[in-house]
Amino acid sequence: MNTILGIAGSLREASYNAALLRAAAELAPPGCRIEVASIRGIPLYDGDVEAAEGVPPAVAELKDRIALADGLLLVTPEYNNSIPGVFKNAIDWLSRPSDDIDRVFGNRPVGIMGATPGMGGTRLSQTAWLPVVRALGMSPWFGETLFLPNARQVFDETGALVDEKVKRRLTAYMNGFAIFVESAARSKSPSASVP
Repeated sequence: MNTILGIAGSLREASYNAALLRAAAELAPPGCRIEVASIRGIPLYDGDVEAAEGVPPAVAELKDRIALADGLLLVTPEYNNSIPGVFKNAIDWLSRPSDDIDRVFGNRPVGIMGATPGMGGTRLSQTAWLPVVRALGMSPWFGETLFLPNARQVFDETGALVDEKVKRRLTAYMNGFAIFVESAARSKSPSASVP
């Protein structure tokens, strides 16, 4: 069974992106398990803190979880037409020290999706993530897109996904991403290189 670690890039308790991540976990296909991670507890990046104390425990734990996963799913809000500061800050910490980037992110399959109450559906935020993904050496999946606008209309007051059309789109996204992750895991398997 392949494991995908999903991270929602918001700290808000009633975050639409956290709700989208929970729905993605529920709609994942058989043979694919989604683990949900949080960026809560990660402090603002400070090079002096890193030099004096090293990587904070919350960062070290999340780095290890990413490194053990077969794939990574970034579920991103969009703030001011770009990446949310708290989410980018978390990824910046996760890339420290730089000699650990390959272990955590190198060639890791990554999917990006997002939800917003506005009309843009996080298109600009998802696009803004691409240079970061490239810089960290991840392997992005472009087989499907999921830009979810008008999030207030597709989730109920408990955060459950209630829009059937969006459920179908999310199911298709998760099926495709799971296949991408499975293919990458097979190519890394020692038996894959045996004739």
